[in-house]
Amino acid sequence: MRGLHLIPSTINLSFIPKKTVFFAFSALIILASIGLFLAKGLNYGIDFKGGILIEIQTPEPADIASMRSQLGSLNLGEVALQEFGEPTEVLIRVQKQEGGEAGQDQAVSAIKAVLGDNVEYRRTEFVGPKVSEELLWDGILAVGLAIMAILVYIWLRFEWQFGVGAVVALLHDVFATIGVFSFLELEFNLSTVAAVLTIAGYSINDTVVVYDRVRENLRKYKKKPLADLLNESINQTLSRTVITSVTTLIALLALYFLGGAVIRDFSFAMIFGVIIGTYSSICLAVPALLHLNLDRQQVADGDDGDDVAIEKDVPATTT
Repeated sequence: MRGLHLIPSTINLSFIPKKTVFFAFSALIILASIGLFLAKGLNYGIDFKGGILIEIQTPEPADIASMRSQLGSLNLGEVALQEFGEPTEVLIRVQKQEGGEAGQDQAVSAIKAVLGDNVEYRRTEFVGPKVSEELLWDGILAVGLAIMAILVYIWLRFEWQFGVGAVVALLHDVFATIGVFSFLELEFNLSTVAAVLTIAGYSINDTVVVYDRVRENLRKYKKKPLADLLNESINQTLSRTVITSVTTLIALLALYFLGGAVIRDFSFAMIFGVIIGTYSSICLAVPALLHLNLDRQQVADGDDGDDVAIEKDVPATTT
């Protein structure tokens, strides 16, 4: 039985010959992301900069515009309102107030006085500066440890060159995601950190699939030029990569358009991550092996005996 192929199995696109273009484009993305981060920074959410979070439920669909106007008249600084799942559920975010805990309590009391007793207050939370700073550093640590663990895993499963190539692609994805969040001024919170970690996992899954095919072909084709072999490996796994990305994007697009405002930024980060992760797995992780002094013989010596070496190699052609 033949599997589903969105892309013909005989396709032979020129990925490796265009590696210089891919590297230049990715370098531009990284530099732009760093520049945006230094110039504009990130729109940190309440998780990272502290503040007040109030979840309410109204008897009828909430009039967000009217509530925003009412709360704006309190002069509490930045106030953000958004539907939270249902039209009757609203999430209110207010920036951190001066005066410590007493200042936060006064702000909450003022908000409740304006909204009245017809509103059900489902939760009220305050994230202080110490907690928010700890959450920020914990988020950075989580991403860093995840990338290091992936490096060790790929190193043990393949060779160190594969691990470095995978980490280069992952760092590219992380920088690109931070850059787009800075450019679009989307809220960066703990959900975004979770999205970045999920993106890393998705990207490395794609990368490992291609690397498996590269290793298999290195064992089969002893004489084929490395550039041709890598290009052929990418094309052989291209259909699987595209099918995985398309099916994942369908689910994420449904979340983005139907999931509500609360998870919209998370969904956007995942959508962008799937696209950029697929790109980096194909156009960065594999071509990087050409510049990492890959020992073909060492990879071939790791054969478990299941593959039979093909002595007569046919050079790959590219279109």
